[in-house]
Amino acid sequence: MLKDNTVFVGNKPVMNYVLAVVTQFNNGADEVAIKARGKAISRAVDTAEIAMNRFLEGVSKKEIVTSTEIIDTDSGKTNVSSIEIVLSNLK
Repeated sequence: MLKDNTVFVGNKPVMNYVLAVVTQFNNGADEVAIKARGKAISRAVDTAEIAMNRFLEGVSKKEIVTSTEIIDTDSGKTNVSSIEIVLSNLK
């Protein structure tokens, strides 16, 4: 279910991702997942907080999942932290 309602956070400005989250809820989504890895994690947290506090009423954090992913790089394998923040509409 969350596959369609997932916002992957990267290097764009935070407001781009906030707009994507708000758009998902305005299109009738009950839940939206915000996912990020590595240095983008803080941007994902900012996205969730700005969306909830400034743009969305009745939306709360349902679940926050942190994990470590092993990625192949040019210099071998490396660990990268990841986060998934699930926002849920209470209405």
